[in-house]
Amino acid sequence: MTPTQLRAYAAVVRLGSVKRAAAELGVSEAAVSLHIAQLRRQLGDPLFTRTASGLAFTPGGLRLAGRADEMLSLQERTKIEVSQAAKGRRLLRVGASSVFAEYAAPGLIELFASRAADLEVELSVHDPRRFADLLRSRTLDVAIGPRMPGLDDSLVRRPFLNYQVAIVAGPDHPLARVEASPSRLREQTWLLGPSAATTVGVIPALLQRIGVPESRQQIFQSHAAALEEVKRGNGIAPAVTFAVAKDLATGSLVRLSVPQLRCEGVWSTLTLATQCPPPAAEELVRFVTTPRATQAMLRGPGVGPGRFRPAVHVTLWSSSF
Repeated sequence: MTPTQLRAYAAVVRLGSVKRAAAELGVSEAAVSLHIAQLRRQLGDPLFTRTASGLAFTPGGLRLAGRADEMLSLQERTKIEVSQAAKGRRLLRVGASSVFAEYAAPGLIELFASRAADLEVELSVHDPRRFADLLRSRTLDVAIGPRMPGLDDSLVRRPFLNYQVAIVAGPDHPLARVEASPSRLREQTWLLGPSAATTVGVIPALLQRIGVPESRQQIFQSHAAALEEVKRGNGIAPAVTFAVAKDLATGSLVRLSVPQLRCEGVWSTLTLATQCPPPAAEELVRFVTTPRATQAMLRGPGVGPGRFRPAVHVTLWSSSF
């Protein structure tokens, strides 16, 4: 069995379709079918059959699914460990939701990375719905973001920081000095960061709770860019309160009065429930609960480009949604 064959089979199992597996892997459906056929011949097992309701896996096919993930994960981990040993350095790959990455990660990463001279921290931004798959494939060592529903026992979630989200506007906005009802909020132009493009987290839940129509949503490439437009009086936005504390104090932003609308969230670490996780991942999971880490996340000055290697994947959203 080759890694290519196992990767194709694991994708079929995860996605439930040869077509979707081919699209994810960037190959043709014929190539995926060929790899599956080779595995069937080598193992003497059909692995799965197609039914009207989807793919039906044999007992052997289910056993191979678990082993395929294990072998691919071991291969990826071995490549990383060999590379690290050759460089005399450790690498910690952290994935984060867009809100955490923008507001809390810089101070945390700077302080954590400064504690060990041999440690490099790679930060990447992902939709929280992909965290589980990225951890299982060993693409990430730790994921940080909002609570994800439906997690199984293969993953461990540890909450560590509560935060609040407020609705803000520029000081001259019509709603700046009055109580804002849900109906009036729905009529406004909402200026949003990339977190609004997913369905998980406090901000998507807030938009759904108020019932903001898509025609009233404009998504920017960062939350900071959206807030700059808010300051110019072009709309309103949800904002993490500690991130806009200075703007609220100086009056460049105003917190809208919205009776009975309280938005709170909690950030958590997510790791694999394995017996031997990477030591650096265990260190980070412990570190984020300390007072020093909390202060760094809330007040950190940010990270210089030489402190860690960013692998931030930025999606540029159009101004209308």
